[in-house]
Amino acid sequence: MTEIWDLYKNGGWEVPFLTFCVYLFVIASFILYLVIVASRNSKIKKERLTKEYSTVIDKVMSDIIFDDVPFSTIKKDKNFLVLFDTSFFREVLTESLINLHKNYEGVYAEKLEQFYKDSGLIKASFRKLKSLKWEVKCKGITELVEFNIEEAFDQIIVYSQARNKTLKIVALNGCIKLEGTQSIKYLVDHSDPIDDWMQLNIIGAFKKHDVGDTEGIEHLLQSQNTTVITLGLKLIKELKLSQKVPHVAQLADQTTNVIIKYEAQSILQTLTA
Repeated sequence: MTEIWDLYKNGGWEVPFLTFCVYLFVIASFILYLVIVASRNSKIKKERLTKEYSTVIDKVMSDIIFDDVPFSTIKKDKNFLVLFDTSFFREVLTESLINLHKNYEGVYAEKLEQFYKDSGLIKASFRKLKSLKWEVKCKGITELVEFNIEEAFDQIIVYSQARNKTLKIVALNGCIKLEGTQSIKYLVDHSDPIDDWMQLNIIGAFKKHDVGDTEGIEHLLQSQNTTVITLGLKLIKELKLSQKVPHVAQLADQTTNVIIKYEAQSILQTLTA
C-alpha cells in the first residue's frame, strides 16, 4: 500500500493510466465496429434469403390453395426439403402462411391450416411456448391462435397470469379468439389487477374477433377483483349488451364500492336511454 501511495504522490501513474485508457478505447471501438458490420451483414443476408425463399414459397402456396396439392406431395421435391430443413426458411414460410391466412376465409383458410399442421410447423409453435424468452412465447401464441389451434388453449391460458404485461395481453387476447366467452371463467378468478391498457386490449379483442355469443360476460360482475368487475361493466357498455341490464342493476344495488356503484349506474342510464 505504501508503494502505491508513493507512486500516486509522485505522479508516475498518469502516463501508464492514460496509455491504458487509449488502448482500451481503441480495442472497444474496434470490437464495436466488428459487431456493427456483422449485424449489418446478417441483416443483408436475411433480406437476400427472404427474397429467394419468397419465390419458392409463393409457388408452394399457390399449389396448396388453388391446386389442392397436399404437403405429402410437396415434400417429395428435394430442393424444397433442403430449404425446409433450415430454421430461417421455416420462419419465413410461417410468416407467409400467417399473412395469407389473415386475407383468406373459408376453404382457402382451411387449406392453409391443414398445411400448417401437416408440415410440422405447428410443433415449432408449441415449442416456442416453452421458451424462456417472453417474446418467443408471444410469437408461438400468435401463430397457434392465427391457425385456430384450439388444443393450445390450456397452455396459452397459463400465461394470462404472467408477470410480463405484453405476454399477459397476448395470451388473454389469444384465448378470447380461440374460445370466445369460454375464457371468461378464467378472468373471473383473475387475481392480478387488470389495468386500463389491458382492459382496452381485451375489449378490442372481443370486438375484433366478433364474439357473437355473449353468454357468461355477466359473471365478470361477480368477481372478487374490482378491476375484473370494471372490465365486465365496460364490455357490457362497449358491446351494447342491453340484455345484461338486470345483472348491472343488481350490482349497482348490492355493491358497497362507491366507484363500482357509480360506473354501474352510469351504464344503466346509457343502456336504458
